Amino acid sequence: MDADTPTDEVLDELFSTIESRKAELPEGSYTTTLFTHEKGENYALEKLGEEVTETILAAKDDDREELLYESADLVYHLLVVLAMNDASLDDLREELKSRF
Repeated sequence: MDADTPTDEVLDELFSTIESRKAELPEGSYTTTLFTHEKGENYALEKLGEEVTETILAAKDDDREELLYESADLVYHLLVVLAMNDASLDDLREELKSRF
């Protein structure tokens, strides 16, 4: 993903990168670590839980900048967990759409 990616395509680009890391497992990639950690999926789930807590605390503290920062971390880790479970961004979109 680069700075020229349109804002409305950022999630798609991020998910594409996550899927690429899942398939290729390049060394030195944090995403690779989430897919290959000795704790397995539990490691990514723990990270997701940490980000949930940090997001809640930022919101509680009325810290908008921190809230956005932690929310981005939360979304990233959620997308990793979705990829681990062979769910796509389109699957998530469909689930959200079905709720209207």
